[in-house]
Amino acid sequence: MKRREEIDKYREMAADELRAEAARLRESLFRLNFKLALGEVDAIKRIRQEKKALARIETISGQRS
Repeated sequence: MKRREEIDKYREMAADELRAEAARLRESLFRLNFKLALGEVDAIKRIRQEKKALARIETISGQRS
């Protein structure tokens, strides 16, 4: 998904949907960091992508309040 499309998708979400998506991303990051500690190298790219998505969600949430 392109960055602009992702940002627009997050902006269209309601506040509770954003919180749920942020919680899902945090859980996913926890699992990916665990995989990384076990030595699975392919997790690095997904970790970066999900960190950026989480940061975008938190930025949009901050702008709304």
